[in-house]
Amino acid sequence: METTRTKCVHLPELNLREDEIRLLLAIKLLDDGLLSLGKAAEVAGFSERAFVEILLQRGVAPIKYTDMDLYKELENA
Repeated sequence: METTRTKCVHLPELNLREDEIRLLLAIKLLDDGLLSLGKAAEVAGFSERAFVEILLQRGVAPIKYTDMDLYKELENA
């Protein structure tokens, strides 16, 4: 059973809707490696497929390869 915790963040007045803030937060946490793709999609309120499409539209790579991962992939190609 998954639990949900609520976090409250007080921000100055922004011209952003809550769903936009959630999306931006999810993208940043994914990009920084703090969330998996699936969890970031959940935070943003999208399916993984829809979230990947949004990432690609924004020029954000949905999957990050380390140099070692890339080397292994090239080795196995």
